[in-house]
Amino acid sequence: MFKLSQLFSSRGGVHPEPHKQHTADKPIAYASLPPQLYLPLRQHAGVAAEPIVKIGDKVLKGQPLALSAGNVSAPVHAPTSGAIVAIDNIQVPHPMGLLAPGIILESDGDDKPVTNIDTGKTNGDLFQEPPERLAKRIADAGIVGMGGAVFPSAVKLNKSRQKVERVLLNGSECEPYLTADDLLMREWAEDIIDGARLIAYITGAPRSSIGIEDNKPEAIAAMTKVCESFSDIDVVVVPARYPMGSAKQLIHAVTGREVPSGGRSSDIGVIMHNVATARAISQSLRGGLPLISRVVTVAGGAVKNPQNIEALIGTPMRDLIEQCGGLSHDPARLLMGGPMMGQLIHSLNAPITKGSSGLLALASDEVNATPSSPCIRCARCVSACPMGLMPLEIASRAKSDDLDGAQDYGLADCILCGSCAYVCPSHIPLVHYFQYAKGELSLRSLEQRKLEYTRDLSASKEQRLIREAAIKAAEKAAKVAAKKAKSEANKKAREAKAAAANARENQAGSEAQSNKIVDAAETEAL
Repeated sequence: MFKLSQLFSSRGGVHPEPHKQHTADKPIAYASLPPQLYLPLRQHAGVAAEPIVKIGDKVLKGQPLALSAGNVSAPVHAPTSGAIVAIDNIQVPHPMGLLAPGIILESDGDDKPVTNIDTGKTNGDLFQEPPERLAKRIADAGIVGMGGAVFPSAVKLNKSRQKVERVLLNGSECEPYLTADDLLMREWAEDIIDGARLIAYITGAPRSSIGIEDNKPEAIAAMTKVCESFSDIDVVVVPARYPMGSAKQLIHAVTGREVPSGGRSSDIGVIMHNVATARAISQSLRGGLPLISRVVTVAGGAVKNPQNIEALIGTPMRDLIEQCGGLSHDPARLLMGGPMMGQLIHSLNAPITKGSSGLLALASDEVNATPSSPCIRCARCVSACPMGLMPLEIASRAKSDDLDGAQDYGLADCILCGSCAYVCPSHIPLVHYFQYAKGELSLRSLEQRKLEYTRDLSASKEQRLIREAAIKAAEKAAKVAAKKAKSEANKKAREAKAAAANARENQAGSEAQSNKIVDAAETEAL
């Protein structure tokens, strides 16, 4: 273990008030079983899962309810036993309170696990299993990135696509308020290290590291103690600075390498997973059950008793708030995730999903509601940007709908961390402009793809019509030729028949003449 700040310094970043003390010193609690669970079919990056159950079906804990619908997709499993009461649009965590396809499971209270299907549990040595088989089990378990990206984990484990030199576990948890990963590393260090070693085995990586910010001494101690038994894995302490939890920032801090613009960490031989994901991988491969629960930080000034809770996926957020003693007053803002990059929500009826690392009910004094004013060109946002961009220039162009100009200034490299907006003395909502520009560019890209698709369809139709016309012309020519050939054949047949008839007539005439001569000769002889 060594302190990386002495080796690889990172650009930019900010030091927001941590607000972690309210939950960091409490052990993980366990949520009670809710009456109903609401399970969106898309809790991951990629295509939504496809249901394989119907209303009225009785299901067991861990049983698949929906299967992957593509290469980038993840199945959904029953978090407990019960009955399927609806397959319809349900409320999901979203700023607009949108509805999305999902499954509603009514608990029977028995929490009976599945026993009559192969859950992938292995009693032997996992490190003797074929890596591809383990990756397949991880995919079947529905495990996704639990740090927020929710990318299907098995896709990242496909070592045929890249050469992995190092597995890096993200234990930095730089967002204010959130302490779920911190508590996981303290209480489940052995499972997390086991998961890291399994990931390294599957990908063929010879080395693994766990990056932890220096403001988590208990987690550092717990993880270091477990790592002492293995020579190929170590704990790396990094400075506590937001957004150290971003993949590119942590990779640079640990390895000194930079992920290329528009590239992926695998391009430089690094594969990253969250510590919660590593724990889920270990528990799935060792215990057989899929990803059906996660630890969530429930905090904020409006929560009476903030704490970390391990809750079943699909548990309504309102249930978790109630388990924390309820709200002391109406919150000024509700967030899923951290205050810097979390998602604004408007209802506690939405469920916890695989990517829900935190549920924050912030009081008015925790929310900056100062109105924005004109930019004073102080360049603090430039100094704070961890990607080395010029946020003021990007925002200026996005505000005037100069999307190409925003791209020229590196919009694609913006990670939407909010560091620039945090330090802006004019309180300009810079991230809102970046989100708008990225959204518009995404729509423009979608429209361009639709246009190209339509153009390709039109070209394909034109080529098809040309081919069909050529086929019809060839068929017509063949019919004409066949008809002509048949006509010629019939003509020749008639001519042959007439010739034969003439020949027969001539032969008959010759025979008649011969008979006359014979008759005349016989008469004369008499």
